[in-house]
Amino acid sequence: MTANNIESLEPIVILEISTQTDELVETEMGGESDEVKRETKALIEALKRRVQAESAGTLSRETYLKAVRQARELIEGRKVKERDRLEDSWAVIQDEAERNWYLLMKDVVDFSFRLQKAAIAAWETFNNPYSR
Repeated sequence: MTANNIESLEPIVILEISTQTDELVETEMGGESDEVKRETKALIEALKRRVQAESAGTLSRETYLKAVRQARELIEGRKVKERDRLEDSWAVIQDEAERNWYLLMKDVVDFSFRLQKAAIAAWETFNNPYSR
């Protein structure tokens, strides 16, 4: 295991999914994969528990909105990081493609020059009599 793997480990928390959350996600996200549904259910349940914990049993609108905003910011932050990684990867791919194109063109030009020299040498040999 590398240091990067150890840093990225997050504690595993098992959440009990309420039937209400289960039904809501199954109804609204019918076409999604089981993994997406499972993660959405866990997110909803985690938000519920956080709101309950912060409000000490009394659900206030401000506490709920704060928890939802924090979850959204966390998710958007991860999306931004993933987008940045994709953009960086795309830039590397473009740089590699440009470098490979340049090298290919250089090889074509070099080969063309060699063919030209070979043709000139053949023409001179053909037109000049062989002397002993």
